[in-house]
Amino acid sequence: MSRTQLVAAALAAALVPQEQAKPAFVDPKPPAVAPAPPTPAPEARSYSELTFHRAPKPRAAGAIDEDWPTFLGPRRDGHTRETGLAAQFSEHGPPLVWEMSAGSGFASPVVTALDGGRPRRLVFTHRIAQEIHVDCLDPESGQRYWRFSYPTEYRDRYIPNDGPRSTPVIAGGRVFVHGVENDFFCLDLASGSVLWKRDLAQEFSVPLDFFGAVASPLVVGELVIQNLGAPNGPCVAAFDGASGKLVWGAGKQWGASCASPVLGSVRGRERLFVLAGGESRPPTGGLMVLDPASGALEFEYPFRSKTVESVTGSSPVLAGDKVFMSSSYGKGSACLAAKEDGSFSELWTERGLGLQFSTALYEQGHLWMIDGVADRAGALVCLDPATGKERSRTDLVWEETFELGGVKRTLTYTVGEGSLLHAEGRFLCLGDNGHLLWIDATPERATIGSRAALFRANETWTPPVVSHGLLYVRQTKRALHGAAPPRLLCYDLRAP
Repeated sequence: MSRTQLVAAALAAALVPQEQAKPAFVDPKPPAVAPAPPTPAPEARSYSELTFHRAPKPRAAGAIDEDWPTFLGPRRDGHTRETGLAAQFSEHGPPLVWEMSAGSGFASPVVTALDGGRPRRLVFTHRIAQEIHVDCLDPESGQRYWRFSYPTEYRDRYIPNDGPRSTPVIAGGRVFVHGVENDFFCLDLASGSVLWKRDLAQEFSVPLDFFGAVASPLVVGELVIQNLGAPNGPCVAAFDGASGKLVWGAGKQWGASCASPVLGSVRGRERLFVLAGGESRPPTGGLMVLDPASGALEFEYPFRSKTVESVTGSSPVLAGDKVFMSSSYGKGSACLAAKEDGSFSELWTERGLGLQFSTALYEQGHLWMIDGVADRAGALVCLDPATGKERSRTDLVWEETFELGGVKRTLTYTVGEGSLLHAEGRFLCLGDNGHLLWIDATPERATIGSRAALFRANETWTPPVVSHGLLYVRQTKRALHGAAPPRLLCYDLRAP
């Protein structure tokens, strides 16, 4: 058999649907202690790290509001259905409502109502010294309802940021927090009381990956699903949200990646999509397609860089009956199409386009993404998911003149490895140096509507959050020009 025939045979084997039997994994140490009754909800109070600037404007009549309870928004697709947002802002950005000096980490805040109504709650995780803090704040004032803290000894191997990466998820009055060392907590949203906890690293022998535990858990009904990455399985695990017990586990060959699980309907069926595969020798990983209720593994597609020291941080994106995935370190992008029998076929691959941290969006029948290099280049790319061909590419690079130490300086900026959010028919882009842009785009071209420097601090890799007309941005590092420390900032994006 020729080399071409061997490659074709290997690819055909990789694309064959897997046996749909329910995997059996024994829970090594289910939580044994019944949850204590939650304490009464505390009042919100000010604290020394909080600076309140101004109250936000009232919401415009008829404006649509949405909560933001999980990573990448209510549907984990980078979209919000909110209306009544300000179409323009000044060179300084939208009005600043409040700011909180924060510790290290990359996790996004999450915002949702308490018991289906007001008051709403914002939950944010960060690290100060040797403790991880989970703060519950009032979204409009920044005042704190409660703080839950636990110790950590984590040290990152590659970057000087040892804080939490995984974004919490709020559902059913509970907050699920996956810590950077694979600590797993379920907290009562009203009070911050611990309902259950698990040490996944010890119980499942899960090793720390390159950047610790990064993926954000996903709630599906009563299940909390995570790319666990235990040696010999489970690679993906579902826990009961009320008790913390393992409900199902799936997969044995791949570890945990930095990408977060995604739920979506393809050809009339709800399915779970997980990009797995972290630190391994030889490097292995890929896309897993599962039944979210049973954990049955229905399909696998190898997809990981051949570089050992690499990560997959961009989550899979559903584009109609197609699924798009992307990774840096020489792997590039790929798109699969769903077939009627439940399997998938490879549509195209492209090594020249690879996302490291940000996730693409599906809008107007096209894929949109920021193709960038940190601090050096950044472009908005529109891609045809059926062919992989670029419809347009708009470089997002500009010059700014500002005064520093009494001297005027002109520097070139870019969005770098920025993040996208879609709202009211436009794209809101947060550049990795702290710039905020409103972008009007069609598949043929894009133009910048407004642009502002919220701050000048690199490694701004945490995606922005919009909820109830307020914009939340995490400044991860100290400002390059000035004394502003890492912060969580709340801006008024409400239209007058």
